Order: sequence, then structure tokens, then C-alpha cells
Amino acid sequence: MADRYVPAEVERKWQAIWSEVGAFRAEPISRDSEKAARTGRPKVYVLEMLPYPSGEIHMGHTKNYTMGDVIAHFRRRQGAEVFHPMGFDAFGLPAENAAIKTGEPPAEVTRRNIARIKEQLQRLGYAHDWDTELATCDPGYYHWTQWIFLRMFERGLAERREAPVNWDPVDQTVLANEQVIDGRSERSGALVERRELTQWFLRITDYAQDLLDDMELLDDWPERVLVMQRNWIGRSEGATVTFRTEDGAHDIPVFTTRPDTLFGATFFLLAPEHPLVPDLVAGRPEAAAVDEYVRAAGVMDQTERGAADRTKTGVSTGVSVINPVNGEPIPVYVADYVLMDYGTGAVMAVPGHDQRDFEFARAFGLPVRRVIAGPDEQASASLEEEAMTGDGVAVNSSFLDGLGVADAKRAVIEWLAERGLGEHAVDYRLRDWLISRQRYWGCPIPIVHCESCGMVAVPDEDLPVLLPEVEDYQPRGQSPLAAAEDWVSVDCPRCGGGARRETDTMDTFVDSSWYFLRYTAPQLSSAAFERDVVDYWMPVDQYIGGVEHAVLHLLYARFFTKVLADLGLVGFREPFRRLFTQGMIHRHGAKMSKSKGNVVTPDEMVETLGADTARLYVLFMGPAADDIEWSDDGVRGQSKFLDRLWRLVGDTAAFGEDDGLLPDPAEVEDSAALGLLRTAEATVAKVTEDIDERFSFHTAIAALHELVNQATRGRADGALAETAYGRRALAHAARRAVSLLMPFAPHISCELWEALGGERLWVEPWPTPDERYLVATEVTIVVQVNGKLRDRFAAPVGSADADLADRAKALPKVAAAIDGKELIREIVVPDKLVNLVAR
Repeated sequence: MADRYVPAEVERKWQAIWSEVGAFRAEPISRDSEKAARTGRPKVYVLEMLPYPSGEIHMGHTKNYTMGDVIAHFRRRQGAEVFHPMGFDAFGLPAENAAIKTGEPPAEVTRRNIARIKEQLQRLGYAHDWDTELATCDPGYYHWTQWIFLRMFERGLAERREAPVNWDPVDQTVLANEQVIDGRSERSGALVERRELTQWFLRITDYAQDLLDDMELLDDWPERVLVMQRNWIGRSEGATVTFRTEDGAHDIPVFTTRPDTLFGATFFLLAPEHPLVPDLVAGRPEAAAVDEYVRAAGVMDQTERGAADRTKTGVSTGVSVINPVNGEPIPVYVADYVLMDYGTGAVMAVPGHDQRDFEFARAFGLPVRRVIAGPDEQASASLEEEAMTGDGVAVNSSFLDGLGVADAKRAVIEWLAERGLGEHAVDYRLRDWLISRQRYWGCPIPIVHCESCGMVAVPDEDLPVLLPEVEDYQPRGQSPLAAAEDWVSVDCPRCGGGARRETDTMDTFVDSSWYFLRYTAPQLSSAAFERDVVDYWMPVDQYIGGVEHAVLHLLYARFFTKVLADLGLVGFREPFRRLFTQGMIHRHGAKMSKSKGNVVTPDEMVETLGADTARLYVLFMGPAADDIEWSDDGVRGQSKFLDRLWRLVGDTAAFGEDDGLLPDPAEVEDSAALGLLRTAEATVAKVTEDIDERFSFHTAIAALHELVNQATRGRADGALAETAYGRRALAHAARRAVSLLMPFAPHISCELWEALGGERLWVEPWPTPDERYLVATEVTIVVQVNGKLRDRFAAPVGSADADLADRAKALPKVAAAIDGKELIREIVVPDKLVNLVAR
């Protein structure tokens, strides 16, 4: 081996070897030309969320991909057949916006960015199976995205309808609810507007309960992700109650979780977007004021509208509805804190027991009625300051009086159901997934619109509907595809008459909701995937990505998988068995971002310090799930560590090959050698556990530092090199360090393994510790005087209390601390501590 470690030379060498021998190619994979073969080894599917090719990757991406690479190498060397693919989420706003900045066609920019990112990933030495690479913008991929869409369309899970939608005025397109964060676009940051548009939806709400129930299968997911999904789905149990307008013209359903408070409803509220509002006020003197209020509410941020601390506003319709339980007419108002996205967009207002209703009632001089009383409250007690929202019994509620909340709910639902006025109901906060995008760079929706036949699916044999090339793809409020007349005008597949293609494209999250399945058959032309092969690999055993996708990609992928299972196309209902959400890398106090000018690219690291240093540092920075601040000094520390290891292997290579067979610890007469061997075996156990069970990569790397440092010190002082046991311990420690380092820093590890006489380290069995060396024979005893630390000493395990106390008192620092004092008590914690109490 060379005297000096030159990362560039080592990395080029091993990347070429891995590519030549197909080191990381997995089987079985479905291909047109051959039958999928199986190896007989247990499978492990490791996957990181695929990148948007909107530019280059930075060190934040590197952290994500390095974690997956560590797991892939670790499992492969444990004997598994590892599938570790990579692809590109290439359609959608990120890629199109990147093209808009350069003025080039999105296809050209996207292809160039894909090539650039692939180059970056390969220079980092990731063990991806590049034979299975895919890009969601390839016709061979979106052919099957369209095919899956059509299967959903056939089952009524894909539908086109008019609805109030979230409009991004910057990106000039609609957004799904999940893409609106605190009233702003998740991508552009623009304040979102509400518009009424005809759009395509996927009926994810049909699977709301399945998505909740199957969380029981996700015991290896972070709890915070599951909580986020549960809250987003938002299951509520209660009743649907019908309120009829006083003139009998309209029945308005309300969903409520508190039907037991119906007797306390003193007014009725409608969301400004409620479709009945125009009909209710048509021809009435209140119509102008209601119309103005509705228009003002339509441009407001929904999060702000629903804020609990916001002053309540509203407008009277002049109409009343009848409370079904007591026959009382109650006035109807339009109020902007009522949202169409929850329940039915109508609210029976119970100001005595809902604080927002209470504030509205006070603002508009409406009555407040108590219908629940706590243990120390009278039924006649007024509610002057705030709503009573606690538990209690029903009062002033006719046949419900005296019943607890749960019993009152059951009783009133039964009463309503018997009279056809309501029924038990379950409601969800989750809304159908809006997938229409008025943008060019996306998967075309395979539907044509015919005046005679209506909406008609493009036949399977005519797929894919190819995205045409257009000169002007700038967003202008409607899809740029609408101007491509030659593409839009087609014959109806059903009647042969004139028809027009759908010009909206699909949300990019549709593309990424099934990509993990296509990896198993990336070039297969006859199907999206083959059932036996996809069932072999799926579910993904380890999925890694950002928590920001908890109610976006992760929820959508679960939905798609359940639909495909119900179609009989796959034999599993959850796509990801184990999920890890990594933290972000910050620099100068902020998340790495080009706009903030604080990006460190992997290219900089590879050029100056090498790929292995970059890989090591992003995992050594701190716990993988935490947000961590970048440190240039920390990077250099990892470079120095690799230099030390290189020198250690160079020094110990002359000692001969280590056969890995260790003598009985009792036979090792050299205490320094025995200590190093114990550290080496403890490091095997530590690194294995940290990777396998805890994703604690930083502590695993720290343990490797300690092993190398201990061996380096032993080599430097010359003592270990002078004895046979010492030389053997040094060679063994070096070999262990190189083997264990390989998942983190594969290039230098393979080079050093070769120098130590080994070969093909990437398939070398993962080391297991010699248990004999893990049994502690010596412990460190902490010594205190009056509870204050004074010294430490080593003692045999199981030493008698009296012996430990005597040794403690003989220590110079301890003797000085108790000199001239009366020893009152000796407290001994076996194998841990001696505390001397003196005065």
C-alpha cells in the first residue's frame, strides 16, 4: 500500500471495481429479456426517498443517502440479498421551476440535472443498483402511472368535480390541502387563495379508516409521524343531525361530536363557501351584505380564519332553521371561522359549551344556554365569562336530564334515528386528494372529453399519452397544454367523434406514490411490475426520508398501496415496514439552502478531503434524527482519523495476516494487548448494535475512533510491538477497525482490507464479537469523600467491600482529603463506588 492516503486515487479505483463486477446488483428484478432469478438469501429492501432533479444535491441530501448506504452494506454483509435502488422524482413544480429560471425546456434541464446528481451520488461511492434506475418523467414510467390512474377511475376512486380549491398565485396552480402550511404554499411560500374550479380528485377519504387501522402494522415507524397522520386524518365520532329551514325548503345536515348538547343550540352557522348560502339569501334584504362577506372571506387565509384567538365575525342571513329536538327556530348566520373542510360546513352553535360559539354569541347578542352542569354547578347557573367545556351531566335538556355525556349522546342519537332526524356518524378531517395541476411538466391525465360521451378513458393500448413538446410552458392560470391544439384535439375512443384531451397534469406526488414498486421492474414494458417479484421485495424493509413528508408522500404511498392491494395487484397493504426520519443539516443557524448562501456541496468535500470523509462526518455530527449544525473543523477531524487508520494499517501489515482466531483471554500475558483485544471485540458489539437497533451512527463512529486511537497509542509507545501478543493485538484491532468502518467509509476500507490480505470486503461476513473478551474482569471504582469526587482506581470484578474501602483510603488524594478528620462511615456500592463520610 502507498505510504500516504490519497482519497481521489483510492476512490476512483474502488468505484471502477464495483461497477465492473456489478457488486451491488440485486436479484430478482423483472426484465423483458429474462426470467427473474432468486438467490436463496433473505431479502432486505433499503430505500431513501428519491430526489427532485431541480439542481445539485448538498450535504443534507448526503446525510440521507449515507444512512441508507450504511444499512445496505451492513445487511449485505450479514448475508442478505440487498436491494438498494435509486431514481429521480423528475416531474412537477421543482423541476419545472428550475427550467423556468434558465428558459430552457423542462425535459432538457431535468435530464441535465439527473446526470449531474447521478455523478455526485456515484462520486460518493453509494452502493446503489444503477441497473434499476428510473425517472418519473420517462414515458416508460408514466405509462404505468396513467394505467394505475385508469384503474382508479374505473373504481370511482378518481373523479372530476367542481370544488373550492387552494390556489397558489405564484406557481399559478392548485394545491392539495397537505401542501398548504399555515395558509401558505409549501413550495412557493405564497399566501394561498380559495377558488372554485373543476378539478381531479383521488378519493383517499374512502380509505380513511383503513389508513388509521393499519397503523397497528407500523410498529417500526416514528411515533411522531403516526401522530401527524392520525391528526391529519382526524377521525371524529358523533352524529349527523338534520336542521330544516323554517320555510321547509331546505334540509341542512350538521356533523357534531356533541349531540348531547343539542338543546343548547341557540343559533346556526354556515361556512361562507357553503353551497346553500346563495339560495338562502336570494331576494332577501340581507343578500348584499352576505355576498360582500362571502367575497371577503374567500381571499382570507383559512388558518387565520379558524384561529381560536381571532375576533369572531359574521353576517345574518335573515333565515332561521328549526332545532329538531325542541322545535325552536334559531337564526342562521354566515361566519368565517366555520370551514367547509371539516364536517358539512354547517355548525349547530352551542355557546354555553363551545368557546368560539360563546364569543360569537356575545358579539351578536345571542342567547347562551347551559345544558351541561359540572359536579358543583346548578342547572340554573348562568354562563357569563366563558363557555363550560368540561364534563358533567345533562341539564335543561328534557329527556336527557341527569344523564352523563356518554349516555346522553347515545340516548339523543337513538331518539333522532327513530324520527329520521339524524344518525350515528363518523367524520374525518381528511379530504380527497386534489391531483390536478395547471402546469406543463407533469404526467398527462389519460382522459378525453367528448360532447356526446362525456369523460372517456384513453384505452390501455393507447398508453402512454405522451407529454407534447411546447414552446411556451410558462404558467398563466390554465395549463399550457390547452394551447397545444394539435395535441388537445383527438377522436373520442368510444364514438369516434371530436373530443379534447384533459389538459391538467397530475400532482408529482402521484408519481412518487408507487415508484418503490417500479424499481422491481424498471424497464418492463408489459406491466407496471410482476406480482411475484414485487411481493418478494415488498414491503420496503428500511425507508429513510424527511418528516416533512408525513402527511404528503408517506400518506399517499400508503393509500396507493391499499388500492393496488384491493385490485389484486400486490399482496401487501403497507409499503414501508420500517421508517426513519432524519434531521436536517444547518449552517450559520439555518437549514442549508441556496437562497441563504449557506450550502456546502459534496463536491467540495470530495475534492478536498475525499468522499469517505464527507460520509463519515455527516453521520458523526450527532444523532441521525436531530437537526445538526455544520462544522468545518469537524470535517477535518474525520479526515485526520482516516489518516491515522491508514498509518496504523501500514505499521501493522508487516506483522502478518490476522486469522481472527483469538486465544483464551486468560492466556494473554500482556495486559496492554489484552486491553486492546477487549476494546476491539467490544467495538464489534457496539458498532453492530448501534447500526442494527438504534440508528446511532455517531456513537458507532466514536467507538471506532476509540479503538484506532488506543491501537495507535499502543503502537507509538513501542510496548505492544515488542511482544507476540502485542503485535497480534495490533493486527487484530486494525483488521476489526477496517472491517467495521466499511459501511461508513467503503473506499478506504476496501483498500486497507486488501493491504491486510483480504478481498471483496463488501461481501465479507460481518464480524461477530468473541464473547470471551466481552466479559469484564476489571471495573473502575469511583472514590468520593463526603460525596465529592476525589479519585478513581481499577479493581477486579466482585472485590470485597472491605478491600475496596482499604484501597480507596490508601489513594494519596483521598488520604489527603481525610487527613485529621474522623471517619464516620464507609459507603460501598459493589463494583462502582466508595464514598467516605468524614468530619
